[in-house]
Amino acid sequence: MIKGDKTPGPIGVFDSGYGGLTILQQLRKRLPQYDFLYLGDNARAPYGPRSFDVVYQFTREAVLKLFDMGCKLVILGCNTASAKALRTIQQNDIPLVDPERRVLGVIRPTVEVIGNITKTRHVGLVATEGTVRSESYTLEIKKFFPDIKVTGQACPLWAAIVEAGEAETEGAEYFVRKRINQLLEKDSEIDTILLGCTHYPLLMNALRKSVPEGIKIVPQGEYVAASLEDYLSRHKEMDERCSKNGEISYYTTENPERFKECAAMFLHEDVNVKRVEL
Repeated sequence: MIKGDKTPGPIGVFDSGYGGLTILQQLRKRLPQYDFLYLGDNARAPYGPRSFDVVYQFTREAVLKLFDMGCKLVILGCNTASAKALRTIQQNDIPLVDPERRVLGVIRPTVEVIGNITKTRHVGLVATEGTVRSESYTLEIKKFFPDIKVTGQACPLWAAIVEAGEAETEGAEYFVRKRINQLLEKDSEIDTILLGCTHYPLLMNALRKSVPEGIKIVPQGEYVAASLEDYLSRHKEMDERCSKNGEISYYTTENPERFKECAAMFLHEDVNVKRVEL
């Protein structure tokens, strides 16, 4: 990485595993002219149960790797990394590494629109244990909408179900229904459920069967994509540092063949992927 390098490069998208592919999918749909580089730290996934310090360390290593690979802008397409590492990286690392580079997360773009969606001002959050425990969504929502009550529900098996290719099974429906019922038992006035994990859109069929009619289900991808488009329109200097050839590259810290299988589930297309070390 060269500090102050203004050569255009791809937009980096990082996740601990495969869930960030749902964010990438929406980014590509919204911004097809841009180049993207996806990095999955699959060898050390999941991040959800890990401590703040470990998640920060792993995320920092991934961000620096993406910078080394030419990215001037990195999206943390991972709720756990956004919750536990983003602020520290933005405040402590970026000023030292290269003040002209940027790292953005997936929490704020979703939070900013939630006030326009809920009518009862009671919002449910389904996410990993780490994201729920961090209270990042609750704190961010309170900043923008102090009147909204947020109720969190940890769903520890959901991401594993998706990665095992079991999202459309009766087993998936059972575990989704169980957690949704637990959430609604905590607050019966919830009219909006925020999917606070990037894996969860693949459980949408099970969610629609489990969530009562009239309650909105809010995935993140489209809001993150819209927010990035707005960001680039407002920051022309960063937009100029993002290359635009419509190309995409995939990297994993684990077995490339395993990544290809899972990526096909998330993206419904075959991808070429290379292995890297952090």
